[in-house]
Amino acid sequence: MGKKPKQVYKVKIIVDTNIIFSVMLSSNGSIGNLLFDSDKHFEFYSCNYMRYEIHKHWDRLKEISKLTDDQLEISYIQVLSKINFINEDLIGEEIWLAAESLTKGIDVDDTDFVAMTLFLKGYLWTGDKALYKGLKKLHFKRALNTTDLSELRLSRM
Repeated sequence: MGKKPKQVYKVKIIVDTNIIFSVMLSSNGSIGNLLFDSDKHFEFYSCNYMRYEIHKHWDRLKEISKLTDDQLEISYIQVLSKINFINEDLIGEEIWLAAESLTKGIDVDDTDFVAMTLFLKGYLWTGDKALYKGLKKLHFKRALNTTDLSELRLSRM
């Protein structure tokens, strides 16, 4: 009997809004590369709250990017095509309370992303240094910055 082929599974990565901002502003950088060229290694997820945040900051994104509404909309659609969305209503109260206790001293606006991370048993990819450091300080091992995610992808090749 031959060797069994190695089981390859994709790691679930929950994408924070600031990562989406970064990709929309520059899809050619390392963050864009991770999102667009990691299909073999990662499944990307986010929550509906991220869409709300993007639309809330749309004018600022337009101003920074110097893109037209149409160009920014195309960029947004391309980014969203790489992300699976999970309805936050599926997450139970116990997980919400755990996520809230993790984010209350850092930034409660990130509770949805932490809850999604706990719910999916995935990893939170964030560019928010305060969130990343705050979660690490609380010994939350499921927070990744872009460097961490790059190293994780490299280790899976």
